[in-house]
Amino acid sequence: MVARVRTVAFQGIDVVPIDVQVQISGGSPTFTLVGLPDKAVGESRERIRAALASLGLALPPRRITVNLSPADLAKEGSHYDLPIALALMAAIGVIPADIVEGYVALGELALDGALTPVAGVLPAAVHAAGSGRGIICPAACGGEAAWGGFEAVDSAGEDEAAAGRRTTRCGEVIGAPSLLALINHVKGTQVLAPPPATLATDNGRYPDLRDVKGQESAKRALEVVAAGAHNLLMIGPPGAGKSMLAARLPGLLPPLDADEALEVSMVQSLAGQLGEGKLTRRRPFRDPHHSASLVALVGGGTRPRPGEVSLAHHGVLFLDELPEFNPSALEALRQPLESGRVTVARAHAHVTYPARFLLVAAMNPCRCGNLADMTRACGRAPRCGADYQGRISGPLYDRIDLAIDVPPVAPADLALPPPAESSADVAARVAAARAVQRQRFADLIRKDPSLASGAIPRANGQADGELLSAIATPDADGRALLTRAVERLNLSARGYHRVLRVARTLADLDASDGVRRLHIAEALAWRRAPPREAMAA
Repeated sequence: MVARVRTVAFQGIDVVPIDVQVQISGGSPTFTLVGLPDKAVGESRERIRAALASLGLALPPRRITVNLSPADLAKEGSHYDLPIALALMAAIGVIPADIVEGYVALGELALDGALTPVAGVLPAAVHAAGSGRGIICPAACGGEAAWGGFEAVDSAGEDEAAAGRRTTRCGEVIGAPSLLALINHVKGTQVLAPPPATLATDNGRYPDLRDVKGQESAKRALEVVAAGAHNLLMIGPPGAGKSMLAARLPGLLPPLDADEALEVSMVQSLAGQLGEGKLTRRRPFRDPHHSASLVALVGGGTRPRPGEVSLAHHGVLFLDELPEFNPSALEALRQPLESGRVTVARAHAHVTYPARFLLVAAMNPCRCGNLADMTRACGRAPRCGADYQGRISGPLYDRIDLAIDVPPVAPADLALPPPAESSADVAARVAAARAVQRQRFADLIRKDPSLASGAIPRANGQADGELLSAIATPDADGRALLTRAVERLNLSARGYHRVLRVARTLADLDASDGVRRLHIAEALAWRRAPPREAMAA
């Protein structure tokens, strides 16, 4: 007899079904695991022995063979403990074999039989619900598993009781604190209450724009960036407020919608960063140190994990001291900036993670930071500035929609009272512009479905091809200005389209139906030609 329990493996954001097969036969007493298990999976034998012993159970002195099918797929992680233990108990008659047939199980066993949290429960639960199965997991992961049976998070998201009001649930979720409680539950001697699908309480406050004195041009750029999901580069001396401005950008962005919250939470679940199994409506803000490696930024490793670009999905990736990053790591950002995903290719696997992030970068004009200050500029100016800024390649510059100078704040501005306009005021204008964009995209694609080559864009910065032409065709004066600018500034085709995207966002902020000359002019003013060294890189 072979006992079977379903579990999963992870390949990037994709979930692969795994069939755990256990056979107990005659022969010398052995416990063999086959199916390309890694060291963590191989060590599950000792954890399972100890956990069963804590319940007064002992494995029979016979030949035990555990096969993880498909056998040619590498198995990684400690979440195989629970399905192997369940299959073993079904094989020796501790639990009925048919009880766990309709479930996907994953969880790590402690030596005393407790179930400890594992990564990836949310995508596993989504997969289980999609295949009409329930899920068995540790109680600490029950909150995120409960979301897997819903099609989407409730858009209001204000009260937990109404969190799934608009959605459809399928599949039972069993969140067990221990192996003993799970055995009693499946036997009917104890009832484990279904875990609630809860949203994290958002008590944190974003830094406010009122804290930033002066820098009116930079604040305007932040508003444009938030309204259209554009990439931004800030160049200025130390202490000018670049990091302060970047930290206030998430407060200008609208909260995550239903689908975005689920996508972000699935990445966080795979990375083991979903706190208490609660989904959040806050947009991610990732600010890795400039010593971060290529793998840390884009993901991968011996056991592939999401990188910073994926952890910033639908949020902000802030790269301070941009030229100090490893050049190869920066160049790896090119593809995800265009496609919204990152594919990590290894000899044994190709994994893909979502990476639709908003890039905000900051840098000094030169190594000493005082290039524009004639009283403190170094003796190598202006060559030092060209060399320093030339560390950023031309193709990466080309993917930046807005590049602004952030001058030092005048002492007179520092003595002024806080500005009257707060982040909430700007966020209201951003939300109105975003709503217009989403409705425009939906209407256009409804009329002509061929315009949707993939997912429907959520902001102007994601529009491309015929869809961009449909929303951002300038008037005659604007077209003439853009044509002259392309010739004189030697803009690439990518630069041309990015100017159109920014101009469309400026028109939305002005509540204008069309893109006019003044919008093209302002969008062109935000573009910066890369240094010659960068263009040659």
